[in-house]
Amino acid sequence: MTTSTIDLKQYIRGIPDFPKPGILFYDISTLMRNADAWQIAMGRLTAAVAPWSVDMLAAIESRGFLTAAPLASRLGCGLVMLRKPGKLPGQTVSYDYDLEYGQDSLHIQADAIVPGQRVVVMDDLLATGGTLAASIALLRKVGAEVVGAATLIEIRSLEGRDRLDVPVKTLVSYDD
Repeated sequence: MTTSTIDLKQYIRGIPDFPKPGILFYDISTLMRNADAWQIAMGRLTAAVAPWSVDMLAAIESRGFLTAAPLASRLGCGLVMLRKPGKLPGQTVSYDYDLEYGQDSLHIQADAIVPGQRVVVMDDLLATGGTLAASIALLRKVGAEVVGAATLIEIRSLEGRDRLDVPVKTLVSYDD
């Protein structure tokens, strides 16, 4: 078996009824703790994102940090964090957005992006697309040229990709 034929889904654990009943949570910790599978995943993400010639990866709190940090190292680009209110020092710029049942806010340090930088936004999962769409809007608000989004997992049935106006790369997808 070659690395190109390894199915990464076998390393991602599904946990039913987490964090609440009716939700199937895809746990990437089982992928990350398998050194070979994690290296394969990072290699595939690198190959997917490299053609976009990025200056910066923007990682969504918190599991986006886990994929973006090793990827930035492999790509030789910078990394910025998109965080919840009160988590970043210094002056920040925020973007408020609606969730299914409420609102949330993302923040970025005001000086994190040089206007015109080519940025890819990273998270572990693409579900409804709300957080990724908000991240793209926040990055544009500070002058980024958002050239794409990348995640480890996509839940296709939730059609989150349809909410995004940038190319999207994912490594594995589920239809539930």
